[in-house]
Amino acid sequence: MTTLLRIDASAQLEDRSLTRMLTGLFTSEFLTANPDARVITRDIGQDPVPAIDHRFIHAAFTPPEAREDWMAERLALSDRLIDEVEAADIILLGAPMYNYGMPAALKGWIDHIARIGRTFSFDLARGDVPIEPILKGKQLVVLSSRGEFGFEPGGPRAHLNALDPAIAACAHYLGVNAADIETIAIEYQEFKDARHTRSVATAKEAARALAQRFGQATGKVPANSYRAEPALVSHC
Repeated sequence: MTTLLRIDASAQLEDRSLTRMLTGLFTSEFLTANPDARVITRDIGQDPVPAIDHRFIHAAFTPPEAREDWMAERLALSDRLIDEVEAADIILLGAPMYNYGMPAALKGWIDHIARIGRTFSFDLARGDVPIEPILKGKQLVVLSSRGEFGFEPGGPRAHLNALDPAIAACAHYLGVNAADIETIAIEYQEFKDARHTRSVATAKEAARALAQRFGQATGKVPANSYRAEPALVSHC
């Protein structure tokens, strides 16, 4: 049975959130194509995880057998979040671009997922690449919205795009290869003109088609199975 983990990171309420519109559409289409799939949902935009602090770091870097009771309590939410990622075959991420980067809620979620001994190992015997991912073989779909436009590679604002590279840099904590990230983005949101209207329609069509392709797959999600207009769908 395929498991889809849906994460919504927008700070907007549901009726104003373009990324939740896309993640909702993707989930609905995915279940239509694969009604036996399991869906796990977590809205970190409306219910953000707490920021990590010195107690979290202390607990995370203490070997499990040496942890005190308070350490296990401090890591309990992180353990639940990682369990959800471990269970997922496909991770669906609603990630709007805020000030050219990721929402604070998304950064907080990633900080709880990136755990030594749970999602990565660290060994200096590996030389200059001591970190090795523990989770593998998952697919990541990023459904985004951007106030401006041209953030795709080669676009006029590509140099300002701090969102897609950050997600790609942290993808190995999720068990995802960078080549297996599918990104669909609504653009021109702040312009609110015909270009934005077209961008919404194109993103919805791309999300629907991608969900259908993934939903029809049995047991394994085909990597890079769908392509749309380069300005709206990218790999990072």
